[in-house]
Amino acid sequence: MKHLTIKIEGIVQGVGFRWSARGKANQLGVRGFARNESDDSVLIEAEADEANLELFRAWCEVGPVSARVDRVTAEPGKVKGYSGFEIR
Repeated sequence: MKHLTIKIEGIVQGVGFRWSARGKANQLGVRGFARNESDDSVLIEAEADEANLELFRAWCEVGPVSARVDRVTAEPGKVKGYSGFEIR
């Protein structure tokens, strides 16, 4: 199990990014959360096995069709043991 804190910048609020991220997370078995930040970015904490976490991070580079992703940063961190994926 690995942990990433992912920040997505661009046109990512008000376009269904968090809801789409939850759908992709559930598909891949990723646990954690997604929330809007005050700087118009989306912050995601994600935990999964390394392969699925990488697939999820790669999905964040594109996001849903309605979004425009300009920049994604991903930092490893300590596993927190989330039980599901929620929108905050």
